[in-house]
Amino acid sequence: MTADAELSARLIAGDLDALATAYDEHGPYVYGVAVRVTGSQAYAEEVTQSVFVALWERPVSYDPRLGSLRGWLVSRALHESALRVRVG
Repeated sequence: MTADAELSARLIAGDLDALATAYDEHGPYVYGVAVRVTGSQAYAEEVTQSVFVALWERPVSYDPRLGSLRGWLVSRALHESALRVRVG
């Protein structure tokens, strides 16, 4: 089992430590993308929070067979950031 698959299984099981691990490993990438796209630290913080809340609330939406967790999180951050720029 890959590290992402193991982390995904832990998230699905409701393991809060798994969320902390995901944030520690991938949070800086998510935040960095959001800052670059939005140009705002405040928006980037909101996007980062939204991405990780979505992971916690719907962990089954990430499928480790389709790619890395980092890629999935960054993709969500790009989408969220684009929405904030367009609306904001």
